[in-house]
Amino acid sequence: MAEIDWKRYLVQPGQKVKLADWDAGSTPAWKGSKEAAEKPLLELNDELEALQELLFAQARHKVLIVLQGMDTSGKDGVIRRVFEGVNPQGVRVASFKVPTAPEMARDYLWRVHQQVPARGEMVIFNRSHYEDVLVVRVHNLVPPEQWQRRYEQINAFERLLAEEGTTILKFFLHIDMEEQRERLLARLDEPDKRWKFNPGDLKERALWAEYEKAYEDVLEKTSTKHAPWIIIPANRKWYRDLVISAVMVDALKDLKMEYPQPAENLDACRAELA
Repeated sequence: MAEIDWKRYLVQPGQKVKLADWDAGSTPAWKGSKEAAEKPLLELNDELEALQELLFAQARHKVLIVLQGMDTSGKDGVIRRVFEGVNPQGVRVASFKVPTAPEMARDYLWRVHQQVPARGEMVIFNRSHYEDVLVVRVHNLVPPEQWQRRYEQINAFERLLAEEGTTILKFFLHIDMEEQRERLLARLDEPDKRWKFNPGDLKERALWAEYEKAYEDVLEKTSTKHAPWIIIPANRKWYRDLVISAVMVDALKDLKMEYPQPAENLDACRAELA
């Protein structure tokens, strides 16, 4: 299978990010066609299934996947396609909506910490703690001095998770404004997608420039060695899935996992069953 050069999308610690310089429709990590990518994508999915089963069986490592992006960027699609076939016993999706009253009564990371993965578990954050430096900022829900100090708090929180054995993979699904327009129109025009449409999406779209600046600051200020951001060109769904799958497989391989050895004498058990 051809190598997928996903490391070109890593945001290095301290790197300046201007999203206009990142082509959301480009596919440089794959030299072939969309059709030619189907085979390696299936192979990567098979590998991911096997590695996730190993993660669950060994019950030593923890994996946190953070999915962020503009409305319609494909977070749900990634969960459906990249993680298709993985063992649901060891994979969980956590979505962060508008905070409830009990959540609002506590610090903004309280509800997030409750959802982080346990040993042997893979947890996917569909949106995340980053909403507290994105939506909160764009809609002026708290004073600037409050959300500005959250970058450092988030870095410290993620460093704690990493030092306690969590592998953190953060994906920014990067689409451009024209692609979002087409996806919103599809939600209006196609009966099986219409349920996804929310008139509020148009109000958020009007704030595109503000969100873009907020995301640039997130990518610059919270991409660290222990929890790097990866900017995924997401206009083409097949390419998005291919690159994320390659990242996932490489990250799990790097854990060098092995199946645990049985505690019992299997020869004696076999003899008893004979």
